[in-house]
Amino acid sequence: MSVTVAQMSKDELEDIIATTVEQKLLELLGDPDEGLEIRKSVRERLLRQKKAVAAGERGEPFEDIA
Repeated sequence: MSVTVAQMSKDELEDIIATTVEQKLLELLGDPDEGLEIRKSVRERLLRQKKAVAAGERGEPFEDIA
């Protein structure tokens, strides 16, 4: 089933455009970090931060910020 632009909502068209632009930028520029290895110390720090956030030890509740 084909849908014309005239049949799309504004949000649908914006989503298609955003997706297309993102895909094209990735195609042209690629991922600059692709193929690089993360240092062990950085990986460990990120994992510690992830656990701290999950345990509520890091960051502030959204309600407090809002």
